[in-house]
Amino acid sequence: MPGGDAREAAKTVTGSFEGPEQGIPFLAELPARGPGSDMIGRTAGLLVDLYARVEPSGWRIGDRPGRDTKRARSWLGEDLDALEEFTQGYEGPLKVQAVGPWTLAAALELRNGEAALSDLGACRDLAGSLAEGLRAHLADVRRRVPGARIVLQLDEPSLVAVLRGQVKTASEYRTHRAVDRQVVEGALRDVMAVNGGGPVVVHSCAPDVPFALLRRAGADAISFDFSLLTERDDETIGEAVEGGTKLFAGVVPGVDGPLSDPAGSVMGVRTLWRRLGLNPGSLAESVVLTPSCGLAGASPAYARAALAHCARAARSLADNPE
Repeated sequence: MPGGDAREAAKTVTGSFEGPEQGIPFLAELPARGPGSDMIGRTAGLLVDLYARVEPSGWRIGDRPGRDTKRARSWLGEDLDALEEFTQGYEGPLKVQAVGPWTLAAALELRNGEAALSDLGACRDLAGSLAEGLRAHLADVRRRVPGARIVLQLDEPSLVAVLRGQVKTASEYRTHRAVDRQVVEGALRDVMAVNGGGPVVVHSCAPDVPFALLRRAGADAISFDFSLLTERDDETIGEAVEGGTKLFAGVVPGVDGPLSDPAGSVMGVRTLWRRLGLNPGSLAESVVLTPSCGLAGASPAYARAALAHCARAARSLADNPE
């Protein structure tokens, strides 16, 4: 979300939602506050027995917690306090997101300046630390919002680049080798397990989202930028829907611009359903409508409008699936 006011963000993402049919409230991230509230720094602050600090080149793993780790944890605590304040008595789904193990491995540097992705042993340690930290984090959220059914979202915008060997080395002259798909799948499965059988969503706003791999790893839902889909994705999307996987379809732009009428926002989803020969009646059960990616680059007014627009578009889709 845009801005730096935790209470205002929590009020926005919870105050307009009267139930699951209106939208899923979530723990907001406010990267405009600076390092430690960005997606990498925030998740790095969750790690157990691994610490990260800001260097000119980005986040780097260090020996002990420093001011950057303390700042990340402090801001997360502020966001949790605000969420707790505005969810008193709430019962229903509540989304909590963190960076997934492979995007984290592509972004965090080792002491030599190379990404953790360059060392599979470091990747294993990082995934294990993330799983342990997330387990504690989700327990804290459940304690603060006892009526919540936690939906865990793992953000993996770099996943496709990891699988294709497209993550650049520190010199930027070469790329790190592609990671074996079974290794990628195993780490994702281990981290997803921390939600104790609760629903897990994996988000990627890159083209060519690996739907089949994410399903095998155990994702209950896959979140993606709908505008990046091509007909090459039809078969895997059809298989996902028929297998019970939910689609979090990013149909609303994440930056300021004109919003079409709600019916227009879901036209592409209806077209996809017809092309796949799927039952229109399954749309409301299979699809959640979302912004295409985060709203941190939007104005506060647009972010509020985009969330409300998603809710109206979802009602339009449910009322008129054809």
